[in-house]
Amino acid sequence: MKNKYDILKLENQLCFPLYACAKEVVKKYKPFLEKIDLTYTQYITMMVIWEKIELNVKELGEYLYLDSGTLTPVLKKLESKGYITRVRSKDDERNLIVTLTEEGNKLKETAVKIPSQIGQCVKLDLEEIKTLYKLLYKMLKGVTE
Repeated sequence: MKNKYDILKLENQLCFPLYACAKEVVKKYKPFLEKIDLTYTQYITMMVIWEKIELNVKELGEYLYLDSGTLTPVLKKLESKGYITRVRSKDDERNLIVTLTEEGNKLKETAVKIPSQIGQCVKLDLEEIKTLYKLLYKMLKGVTE
């Protein structure tokens, strides 16, 4: 008979390998991101800004699953580095618009190498990566609804 406390074993928790894997993958980014003077959170923020060029802070937070309290210091740092500008919307003063600068766009040229460098650290084949990607986004959608 199974012990009723087996469910509390770390090995039976889906959350633990997700947490540990995310932590270890982010750690793999560190040497690559140090070369371009970004933290992981700054890097994923820049990824959205490189794609969108201009968007408001609320939209940015939605893409990254980050609240404004977490995002504000990240944006201030990116602005101090000259990669973005933050300006209040003329239509609605409550909206803060984030825009990519020329300097931020130049950084994109260096950063474009990082995904393939990280890909070499992940010991999964292309099909496994695609499957994991789909499953993680399905799970993310399920836990955020």
